[in-house]
Amino acid sequence: MKQKKSYPLNLSVQFAATLPEGLNRSRIRRWVQAALQQPAQLTLRFVATTEGKKLNATFRGKDYASNVLTFPYHEASDATALADIVICVPVVAREAKEQKKELPHHFAHLIVHGVLHAQGFDHIKKKDAVEMEALEVSILQRLRVPNPYLA
Repeated sequence: MKQKKSYPLNLSVQFAATLPEGLNRSRIRRWVQAALQQPAQLTLRFVATTEGKKLNATFRGKDYASNVLTFPYHEASDATALADIVICVPVVAREAKEQKKELPHHFAHLIVHGVLHAQGFDHIKKKDAVEMEALEVSILQRLRVPNPYLA
């Protein structure tokens, strides 16, 4: 299999919520790095429901905690992606259980999803959603994570 190009990454990981056992900084960094299509400076923050709900209400007008929120900023002059990515740990855990997915696989998917958003990918238009999902599936396959879009 062809080796993916590695891009420079400045990653800050913040824990405002306890992660499940087995999820650690090195694993998280590997998932982020796998999704990079360009150099990046990212902050990844793991939060509890209260903070997740407050952020989603403040920035999206939604009165619930979302699984992942990405706050991209303008690219730096050297084309570095700049963003904050927020993962709501209890929501991800609940979804994994409801969807009968392995918890680390669901975390990997949502981190990859957030990192792609940080680089300008989106899924509002059908064409863009198809492209983004295909890229996610390809990245996750390299990480040995099953396709999250299969029932």
